[in-house]
Amino acid sequence: MVQDSNNSEPAGFPLAGQRAAVTGASGGIGGAIALALARDGADVLLHAHQNRSEADGIAEKIEQLGRRATVVTADIGNPQEREELVTQAWQWQQGIDTWINAAGVDVLTGEASSLSFEQKLQKLWQVDVQGTILLCRMVGQRMKNAGSEPGEAVLLNIGWDQVAHGMEGESGEIFGAIKGAITAFTLSLARSLAPLVRVNCIAPGWIRTAWGETASEAWQQRAISESLLGRWGTPEDVANVACFLASPAATFLSGQVIPVNGGFRHAGNLPGEPGS
Repeated sequence: MVQDSNNSEPAGFPLAGQRAAVTGASGGIGGAIALALARDGADVLLHAHQNRSEADGIAEKIEQLGRRATVVTADIGNPQEREELVTQAWQWQQGIDTWINAAGVDVLTGEASSLSFEQKLQKLWQVDVQGTILLCRMVGQRMKNAGSEPGEAVLLNIGWDQVAHGMEGESGEIFGAIKGAITAFTLSLARSLAPLVRVNCIAPGWIRTAWGETASEAWQQRAISESLLGRWGTPEDVANVACFLASPAATFLSGQVIPVNGGFRHAGNLPGEPGS
């Protein structure tokens, strides 16, 4: 962890001096996490794939907060680009304290929503599972070799709250498998990297990102009815939990799956579902 004159108030900025990296930081949950980390005092490296301009916009907001920010583009599904991303991240400020994997393929909106089940599964497996797992192993080993105090380094993945009980339909089957793999991997990685690196998984519920903005009225109602708090979650809700897990307040938390869903309440099956 690096301390400087811009990060001299740990009480007001719990992440002061931290060097953080967020994949998939061009918008949605990843973008919200990057901004929240900066607001809490961290300098942030933002990863983007195709949406470089959006990531640049978030980086500019971070710099306006008085933090350092940089943007690196890479295809996490590509082995060479994945390795270059990690190398550039470590060169940026001679190390990374917190690494958050929020990148993922969007198969619910745009042209990808019309792909077959098998095509969606292949895309998600290449990036969301294989890319994330191999990235975690590279990052985790670097963190482990950095000589930090036990629990000072942090690695976070993004899962899904419905992995635990399942959801009907094509999207439930695909994301249950993909996010289930990441959740299981995270729990094992926490053991492999202990005690030097804290590894946790955030499991969002119904979060109003791109798909939620255009979802049918039936799905809007389902999202609301399945939360005990009676509303959609926001990317900022997830970001707040990520900041807590990255902070000194969470130094005794590792190998955990943290649902961010307003308290899940099963509302029963809904006829039809996205992509069915």
